[in-house]
Amino acid sequence: MVVKRKGVSDSPCPVARALDVIGDRWTLLIIRDAFDDVRRFGAFQSSLGIARNILTDRLRSLEEAGILQAVPASDGSAYQDYVLTPRGESLFPVIVALRQWGEGHLFARGEAHSTLVERATGKPVPRLMLEGRDGKPLAPGHTYVKKLLPRNASAQ
Repeated sequence: MVVKRKGVSDSPCPVARALDVIGDRWTLLIIRDAFDDVRRFGAFQSSLGIARNILTDRLRSLEEAGILQAVPASDGSAYQDYVLTPRGESLFPVIVALRQWGEGHLFARGEAHSTLVERATGKPVPRLMLEGRDGKPLAPGHTYVKKLLPRNASAQ
């Protein structure tokens, strides 16, 4: 018996809500492949080595979340393509950040790995950098989370 984890779709934390939608390994890999122009069920399955039932479930969840949309196949065949919606495309910086973190922390010096490059130049994509309103690099110590007050605390 598979136990479904409790969702956090009502959490006041944006990270928790995002992870509720895209926090699964297979989900993120499907999104990664969609950015690499994988569009067909069979192509996702072949690329990922994922079981059909798991892929079906994750594709359905991504459609329900408005991240992927099933459309008639671009070649006119009876198949359908899965394409990123604008909401899905807005996940690009998330995928790039995960890629760059992996490049920096999970490969030995000089170890070969895939590289994200700009189509126009063929050059590697620059490292993502968060900037403050003043244009200076923004580090974790320069931020804090402004949490919501508990509902009953504001009535006191």
